[in-house]
Amino acid sequence: MEKKEFKAESKKLLEMMINSIYTHKEIFLRELISNASDALDKAYINALGSDKPLTRDELEVKITPDETARTLVIEDNGIGMTQEELENNLGIIAKSGSLDFKSANSENDIIGQFGVGFYSAFMVAKKVEVVSKPEGADKAYKWESHGADGYTVTETDKDTRGTVVTLYLKDNETAENTTDEDNHTEDYAEYLKDWKLRQLIKKYSDYVRYPIKAYVTKHIHEDDPDKPGEHIHKDVKDWDKINSQIPLWKKSKSEITEDEYAEFYKEKFTDWQPPLATFHTHTEGSAVSYDALLYIPEKPPYNFYSKEFEKGLNLYSAGVLITDKCKELLPDFFSFIRGLADSPDVSLNISRELLQQDRQLKTIAKGIERFIKNELKKLLVNDREKYEKFWDSFGTQIKFGVYDGFGANKELLKDLLLFKTSADTKEDGTPKLSSIEEYISRMKKGEGEEKTGEQTEIYFASGASVAKIKSLPQVENAVAKGYEVIYLTDNVDEFALQMLVDYEGKTFKSVQSADFDSSTEEEKAELAEKNTAAKDIFEVIKEHLGDKITEVRFSAKLGSRPVALSASGALSLGMEKVLSEMPTAAQDEHKPKADKILEINANHAIADKLRYLADNDKTLLNAYADILYGQALLIEGIIPDDPADFTDKVVNALL
Repeated sequence: MEKKEFKAESKKLLEMMINSIYTHKEIFLRELISNASDALDKAYINALGSDKPLTRDELEVKITPDETARTLVIEDNGIGMTQEELENNLGIIAKSGSLDFKSANSENDIIGQFGVGFYSAFMVAKKVEVVSKPEGADKAYKWESHGADGYTVTETDKDTRGTVVTLYLKDNETAENTTDEDNHTEDYAEYLKDWKLRQLIKKYSDYVRYPIKAYVTKHIHEDDPDKPGEHIHKDVKDWDKINSQIPLWKKSKSEITEDEYAEFYKEKFTDWQPPLATFHTHTEGSAVSYDALLYIPEKPPYNFYSKEFEKGLNLYSAGVLITDKCKELLPDFFSFIRGLADSPDVSLNISRELLQQDRQLKTIAKGIERFIKNELKKLLVNDREKYEKFWDSFGTQIKFGVYDGFGANKELLKDLLLFKTSADTKEDGTPKLSSIEEYISRMKKGEGEEKTGEQTEIYFASGASVAKIKSLPQVENAVAKGYEVIYLTDNVDEFALQMLVDYEGKTFKSVQSADFDSSTEEEKAELAEKNTAAKDIFEVIKEHLGDKITEVRFSAKLGSRPVALSASGALSLGMEKVLSEMPTAAQDEHKPKADKILEINANHAIADKLRYLADNDKTLLNAYADILYGQALLIEGIIPDDPADFTDKVVNALL
């Protein structure tokens, strides 16, 4: 019996296969079952035009563990292989019979395409035997190999069509564990345990379309012939069908109830609550086709905002699990989605690197991204209550998505945004949520042909809470004049709106910005005169406060309040506060600073007091400047640099 050597490149690939290509050794069972499923597919398809067509019920995969002999047998009654096919398909690594068959039968789904999965058996086996016989053949042949040293092909006996793969498992060995300081023992006999086989078949191959039967221990009970009404319980070895075969997501949506969707979600993703929403789609494309079954959890996972949280979807290829956390299928802003995608066009790839570069995978990811966005928009329009529950749990992710990547995804996400506004309140007095589109529909339309008074900008204000924002002088003034103001309370809110720039041609404007002014032309002219007259006073205050502010001026937009801060330029007061609280910024001597303007109410008694002090007590004028500046900071939710000194100046001014 002549031993044949693998080609040099094949030998090198086999050594890589055994030692490094697959992350987990357990993947071997998935690969061998997938190969068996391919063989069953080929037998079924080839028999379609014959006088002896096969039914899928006649085809099966059988797995037999033998702990005494340390063997694991994977058997199928599929197409089988001739001597030549054994040598071509198994003697040349990366030669895929399935890939060749798929090329000739392009309309049929064949799982194995790379032709290397079979050799994953050598990760757990010291010897592999393959006995195979095609339909109608007179002879059967056995392919045998101990690994990279080569293989033999000999004639053997086999009565029926199909292939039997026998793995002679390696002895348990101590291997260096790269994740622990200690070494660990590799227990290959574990793959012969009933519980382990059930676990791996359910995990990776649960949705293979043919029955997968394992010869395992079954616990049964039967009637006791000696004691009517009682049962005998015993364990017996028997064939047990392990896999489910038909994936839920392959069924038509009209055939699936909400309870079935929910039960699948709870079982598959270990959540005791049913999902908030379920999205199910089947997509046919020229480049790739896929099914996706996606869920929004009722509540965020306990570790959602921690480094331990891993986003990603379960990725299947024709019902065979490739990975349970394919992060490439979900953008960060949809990381809350749980679910799966299944495509016959995605190969059972051999490495994470290939998976990341897979063109079909990128196409699926873009399709899923658009699908989720469209489904969320439908939810917003058709089930507002459910959407607002979603928004309470995961809205921050959407807002980060708008801001992230310099606004690369803002067009995709802008219609999903919700904010609290001054327009309306719930029964408990809290503001209702509003989309930007809804805000625009309520904007002032203007009067007459020239639309006098028409609102052209979307107004917002930021602060630590709705209550604090509502108490801002600029907000009180804007609301009093009939303008709706969006309340921004999350750190990311203002950054997201700034990145958004505009919505349907309407730009965003902070009522806390220096150039926000809802006054009439007459009011503006009157205020300009007062500012001109107080120019000398403002110069004294500005000189005393130094670089804390860039300007001092009278304002007519503070209502009954004496003072406020506004900002000019791109950096607002709210954004300065967020950036200064970041750890890196807090340690930096050059913290980001907004260009602050101290605005004093021109119609408040404090204006007259400042005029008096400018003429009679410059020292007290400086103290008043410090107090007004400190008060303006507090209104914005900013603590003065020296609170004790600030309180001393307030008390001294009262004495």
